[in-house]
Amino acid sequence: MKKSELFTTSQGIATFVINRPEKRNAIDYDVMNELQQAVDYVKHDQLVKAFVITGAGSNAFCSGGDLSVFHELKTSKEASQMLTKMGKILYEILTLPKPTVALLNGTSVGGGCELAIACDFRISATHSEMGFIQGDLGITTGWGGGTILLEKLRYQEAMEMIYSAQLYGVERAKQIGFLSYVTSFKELTMRCEEWLAPITHKPTQVLQAYKEIAIEKWEQSRVWNRMEQEIHRCSILWESPEHEEAVQKVIVKKT
Repeated sequence: MKKSELFTTSQGIATFVINRPEKRNAIDYDVMNELQQAVDYVKHDQLVKAFVITGAGSNAFCSGGDLSVFHELKTSKEASQMLTKMGKILYEILTLPKPTVALLNGTSVGGGCELAIACDFRISATHSEMGFIQGDLGITTGWGGGTILLEKLRYQEAMEMIYSAQLYGVERAKQIGFLSYVTSFKELTMRCEEWLAPITHKPTQVLQAYKEIAIEKWEQSRVWNRMEQEIHRCSILWESPEHEEAVQKVIVKKT
């Protein structure tokens, strides 16, 4: 059974929905594979002009990696394989030659924020909160999201966000440039389409040409190499006692 949905509007907006509301739209291997397939489709279909990623329901955009699955990964090597797999998908989203939007229908934490920052823009419902909470779990950003965050936000604001592991409300997130637009949950999809309209009205080749400017910059600054190093550092911390203890507390709290 698929854990996501993918549909395309007549305006050329392809939307990928993580459909695991009972898991706060957490990412497991199935979601990874389905997201990879969606990215491949968007990349090669010339009728698609923009790619939107969102979650089902109103509670969570994405709560990051599914701890009920990934807590089975005990060693640095085991963790590295999973982290690298998702890191490569985030890099493909980052360098997708079309506009991308994270549509935050609810709370976005941990890897969910890494997924969101990989997109060009982030549009949020007013009730959403967001935070890179990995530090409270005894690890760092593990899918390369820290590297991407430092590409997109000013240094001091990016570092405060990852150092503190705090949750940000929409006002603060918009103030520092993490969010592009905020609206009510009821109007989220409609406002997203309206916000994208001036973009999707442009020829696909124009949109791709503009995105190539950014992609060339990221290639020159070796973003993927830096993401790999970030992933490696996280994999080392993965097998630390602090991480194991933090994960066990989360699992016990949920049961």
